[in-house]
Amino acid sequence: MERDDVIEYSLEAHHSEEHGKKIRKKIYFVTVLLSLITAVEVGVGIVFPKHYVAEFTWETIKWGYIVLTLIKAGYIVLVFMHLGDEKLELRRLILFPYMIFALYLTYILLFEGLQVHHIWMK
Repeated sequence: MERDDVIEYSLEAHHSEEHGKKIRKKIYFVTVLLSLITAVEVGVGIVFPKHYVAEFTWETIKWGYIVLTLIKAGYIVLVFMHLGDEKLELRRLILFPYMIFALYLTYILLFEGLQVHHIWMK
């Protein structure tokens, strides 16, 4: 028995070849960009192990990881959740509170965790 209340949207999508090329180009760009950011994160972890770098450098590396992760998360939301197709004001309205919240949680994690570490070392 065939259901008549289900609409199959993929059968109704008719794209030209140019539009298909544009979509594929975007998919390739997103894949390459996210892969490069991940490769940079992994490369930094391999090249600069914690026990070989100074404290200042390690703090910089940690903040670099945080920034790269926020960039990846924001880009994933913009592309895969189709937020990038919305107006700039709506994108900012949705992304900025989450980024501020993520930075706040990162602040708590880094600085409060550092205080706990100092207490345990006494």
